[in-house]
Amino acid sequence: MGLKKISEKIGFTQLEIKVLLFLLVVFISGFVIKSFFSEENKKPVNFDYSREDSLFLSIDLAEDSTKDHHAEKINETDYKNEVLGLQKPVLNSGKSDNLPAEKSININKADIKSFSRLPGIGPKTAERIIEYRKTNSGFKKLEDLLNVKGIGNSKFNKIKKYLYIEQ
Repeated sequence: MGLKKISEKIGFTQLEIKVLLFLLVVFISGFVIKSFFSEENKKPVNFDYSREDSLFLSIDLAEDSTKDHHAEKINETDYKNEVLGLQKPVLNSGKSDNLPAEKSININKADIKSFSRLPGIGPKTAERIIEYRKTNSGFKKLEDLLNVKGIGNSKFNKIKKYLYIEQ
């Protein structure tokens, strides 16, 4: 039986039948290769993540030991109420209570901890400020902070009232 007879019976052109036969051969050969030569038939490998887990736990414990012990702890019933939406959570980041006084931070001598107390400034940005200060022999004016990566106009306007320059 030739392709011409098959195409007349099915209603496909000879080219369509050739394409379908090609796809069928590729599919069957792919299935055979996957079934007999695949590495999925091997025994599954169990990974031991205990070392990585211990690293995370040690970091967690180190952070817990440095945290302020006066922070509120949510007991189990409060947690359940919060999750169920029965009680609005009380969020206290502590950042607003810890703001420095106006004009209290000399940007040419402050450390990372002092910069981190500023609104919107985290440890990474504080490190960048200090790095910029070292590479440029200090700040000449407050606006030089705009050259530090991570400090734009809005952030600068929020923190400038806490800063002053003294060589």
